[in-house]
Amino acid sequence: MNTDTITAISTPIGEGAIAIVRLSGQEAVEIATRLFDGKRLTDVESHTIHYGKLIDPRTNEVVEEVMVTVMRGPKTFTREDVVEINCHGGLVSVNRVLELVLANGARLAEPGEFTKRAFLNGRIDLSQAEAVMDLIRAKTDRAMNVALKQMDGRLSGLIQNLRQKLIETVAHVEVNIDYPEYDDVEEMSHEMMKEKTKEVYEEIERLLQMAKQGKILREGLATAIIGRPNVGKSSLMNALVHENKAIVTDIPGTTRDTIEEYVNVRGVPLRLVDTAGIRETEDIVERMGVDRSRKVLKESDLILMVLNYSDELTEEDKQLFKAAEGLEKIVILNKTDLPRKINLEEVDGLAEGNPVITTSIIEEKGIDELEEAIAKTFFEGDLDAGDLTYVSNVRHIQLLKQSLQALEDAMTGMESGMPIDLVQIDVTRTWELLGEIIGDTVHESLIDQLFSQFCLGK
Repeated sequence: MNTDTITAISTPIGEGAIAIVRLSGQEAVEIATRLFDGKRLTDVESHTIHYGKLIDPRTNEVVEEVMVTVMRGPKTFTREDVVEINCHGGLVSVNRVLELVLANGARLAEPGEFTKRAFLNGRIDLSQAEAVMDLIRAKTDRAMNVALKQMDGRLSGLIQNLRQKLIETVAHVEVNIDYPEYDDVEEMSHEMMKEKTKEVYEEIERLLQMAKQGKILREGLATAIIGRPNVGKSSLMNALVHENKAIVTDIPGTTRDTIEEYVNVRGVPLRLVDTAGIRETEDIVERMGVDRSRKVLKESDLILMVLNYSDELTEEDKQLFKAAEGLEKIVILNKTDLPRKINLEEVDGLAEGNPVITTSIIEEKGIDELEEAIAKTFFEGDLDAGDLTYVSNVRHIQLLKQSLQALEDAMTGMESGMPIDLVQIDVTRTWELLGEIIGDTVHESLIDQLFSQFCLGK
């Protein structure tokens, strides 16, 4: 059990109306009481807020005018005594408060240590703790809703139910083996194991089917905008972002590096990358950008391929289609405000059945159709189902895949007539893997690694 009291700034650094310095631990209230000129905080009721001033005991000088919230454990986020000191926002003000608290018995919290204590004290499980960071990093309302449901225990409850089915089956089979009452006990054990294993297998499969959408909501859809120079890639990015992030000129090859920007498209978070045009060039700086573009292309979830509606397809365009062959893409025919020269049938053939959208960025036409095509490509009919549990965390997805493989091994063993006690090894392994998702069977080193990725003060 943690005995020391931790503290950190829990609001973003910078100018603002207020900033919050949070304390958590056995001495949180006592430390605040020593510094607070107002009501005696050790005597106030829990979950109350009080006006006063912070006084430096060493000099008796007023450090700040504050509002102090006192929350007694276990009805707090960490299940420990928690104090939140609300002071004026600003670098000098909040740092003076933090330094005063540190000088009077608290220590600086490690990244994510408040949430780590909530986990270690049984307030939340590991998947809920990770959802806290997902909530902070959410780029869209839908991503936030997924994180909220995970924080609320939607995924945890489902995992617990699956583990319960497995452990009850293992226990039942072991009892039958140790205390056989019937001659056909082994056959009965096999049938029960097959039935329960199949149930859990199908549920994990369903979770993994939704994992692609969940991962996109959590991390954003890696989207590369490609096309030969001066077809309107930067203008398209600016239209989606609604800001002038990329340089737009009439000079081919202006974009000499990749430019990244997050944008919310119909609830889908896109991590847009405006790439340098992929072409042969003698310019060493531009060539470096082209090399980066090829790398981005391979790592993208979606490719927005921009072509010039007023030009015939060039060899360079065809090379781009070849580079994006077999990848998820939307073909955009830009500059429809100019006379058409492109062969639409040829484009449809090269698009491999993917959507082809016409736009005129300069006239602000076709952007709505493009956004609709992006949303439909990845989330048609699935995302608004409120009863679905999305798995978005890469660690969770990997553990579910390993669980599925362990169950496949168990099912294969049963089909081949393997003794039931050997089959149980794979079923028990599945139970352990699922336990790692919620933290029941996870190693301490992994816990430390996960919480080190949190922001300071959370």
